[in-house]
Amino acid sequence: MAFTYLLRCADNSYYAGSTLDLDARVEQHGTGLGSVYTSTRLPVELVWFQEFESLVEAYGWERKLHGWSRAKKESLIEGRWGDLAGYSRRARGR
Repeated sequence: MAFTYLLRCADNSYYAGSTLDLDARVEQHGTGLGSVYTSTRLPVELVWFQEFESLVEAYGWERKLHGWSRAKKESLIEGRWGDLAGYSRRARGR
């Protein structure tokens, strides 16, 4: 199994990632060894994750999240599924 995840950093920014071992990866981020971005924004908190069948699929979702607005990420974190479509570029352009 693979995972896509979102971390909330100390500066209130979000970090999206994907991994095969969620617990180990979150621990790495928490100790400053996860990424340059999160190591300068400690502490971090896991605020959302989703399990996928493959790392390719998880990484695809990570890439999608990188393009999402803060509001759209917060809707995902809070489970407000109905709000997600309203934050898409296509819906805003109508």
